[in-house]
Amino acid sequence: MTETMAGIAAGRPAGGPQPRGLLLRVLPTGMYAGRARMLVERSLLVNRRTWLAVVSGFCEPLFYLVAMGVGFGRLAGDLVGPGGQPISYVAFVAPALLAASAMNGAVYDATFNIFFKIKYNRIYEAVLSTPLGPIDVAIGEIAWALLRGGLYAVGFFAVMLGMGLVTSPWALLVVPAALFIAFGFAAIGMACTTFMRSWQDFDLVQLALMPMFLFSTTFFPLTVYPPAIQFGVQCFPLYHGIEVMRALSTGQVDGSILGHLAYFLVMAAVGLVVSANRLGQLLLR
Repeated sequence: MTETMAGIAAGRPAGGPQPRGLLLRVLPTGMYAGRARMLVERSLLVNRRTWLAVVSGFCEPLFYLVAMGVGFGRLAGDLVGPGGQPISYVAFVAPALLAASAMNGAVYDATFNIFFKIKYNRIYEAVLSTPLGPIDVAIGEIAWALLRGGLYAVGFFAVMLGMGLVTSPWALLVVPAALFIAFGFAAIGMACTTFMRSWQDFDLVQLALMPMFLFSTTFFPLTVYPPAIQFGVQCFPLYHGIEVMRALSTGQVDGSILGHLAYFLVMAAVGLVVSANRLGQLLLR
C-alpha cells in the first residue's frame, strides 16, 4: 500500500514498476503563493555576515568619478548639459555613474548569485517543495537584486552630496528613480541567467555591460557620435537611466522622463514573465 501511494505521488500508475532511489517532491499548488518576501528575508539573513562585500559594489563607479570626473575633468572644462545649460564635467559624469551603480548592483546579484543557486546550491528545488511557486522565486530574487542596486545608488548619492554635485530639489527623486533602473536590470538579468549553462556564459554578461557603460553617454554627450551611432546608443537601457539621473540632478525635468522610466517598467515586466516561466521549466519538469 505504501509503495502504491508513493508511485501515485511520483506520477506512476498503480501496480507499475517502482524504481529505487527516486526523490519525491511535493510540487506547489500553483505558480504563485503570494509569499515572495520569504526569499528577501532569506537573502537578508544570508548576507548579514558579508555586508562589506555587498556594499562595496559601488566603489568601481566611485573610482571612475575620481579618475575621470575629477582628474580628466580639469582638462575637459565645462560641457553643455540638459536644457542647454553649461555644466562642469564632474557634474556631468556623476549622475551617469550613479545610474551605473544601480545597474551594477542589480545585474551582478541577479546573474552570478542566482546562477549559483540554480546550478550548484539547489536552493530553488527546496523552495519549490514548499507552497511557494516559480513566480514567488522570481519576484523575491528580483526584489533583493533591486534592493542591492538601490543600496549602491544611495551610497553613490551620498558621495555626490558630499562633493556638492547636487544643485536641484528634484535630486530628492534620484534614489526612487534608481530603483526603477535596478528593477529593470534585475528582471532582465535574472531572465538571462536562466538560459546560462556554465560560468563561461558570464563572459557574455561583461560583453554586454562594458560597451553599454562606456558608450551610453556616461562620459561624453550624445552629440559627439554620428547619427547612426546615436540611434544605437539610444537603444541601450543604461542611456535612459542616465538621462533620468541627469535631468533630476540638474533640475531640467520635462515629460520625456516618463518615457525613460516606462522603458524600465517594460524591461521589468518582460524579465519577470520570462524568469518565472523559465524557472517553472527548469525546476518543475
